[in-house]
Amino acid sequence: MNTSHVMRRVAAVAAAVTLPVSLGVLAPQAVAAAENGPFGPGCSALPAEGEGSAEGMSDDPVATAAANNPELSTLVSAVKAAGLVDTLNNAEDITVFAPTNDAFAKIPKADLDKVLADKAALTKILTYHVVDEEVGKADLADGSFKTLQGGTVTTDGSGDAYTVNGTAKIVCGDVQTSNANVHVIDTVLMPK
Repeated sequence: MNTSHVMRRVAAVAAAVTLPVSLGVLAPQAVAAAENGPFGPGCSALPAEGEGSAEGMSDDPVATAAANNPELSTLVSAVKAAGLVDTLNNAEDITVFAPTNDAFAKIPKADLDKVLADKAALTKILTYHVVDEEVGKADLADGSFKTLQGGTVTTDGSGDAYTVNGTAKIVCGDVQTSNANVHVIDTVLMPK
């Protein structure tokens, strides 16, 4: 046997042993990555592709990402009215509990219009939805987090079912943007 033939056989045996071992090591990481993605029954309402999809939102800062998601258009209008777009887009490692359009629709129109016209009240409400740290699914089971408004939000639940302040359900959690983790919720949170 010549040397090149022996080297090819050794390389083939090494590849046959290495491939299953590397797949065994990589498989748990792939599973963990899938488990760490968006969760919840409302994730199906996100666009499947494009800038408003979970993948598309990951490229942009949070206010810009939300503007690309049709389920969050009322929130985006409120953020613009409060002058918080740059504040949210420039923040780092934050968490936003983002009410859907349906969440805002639960508020009587006259009350919502009044809040939207009062920049100070609107800012207080919106900053109550923002936590100055990354809060992921693993932190939600029994959490208490200080908001930018100065109040506290609490979370509770397990599996894929979590609530905020005992009333708002997370309908799609762990949606990543370039600077924030977003938990889409079905009710607007009101500070005390």
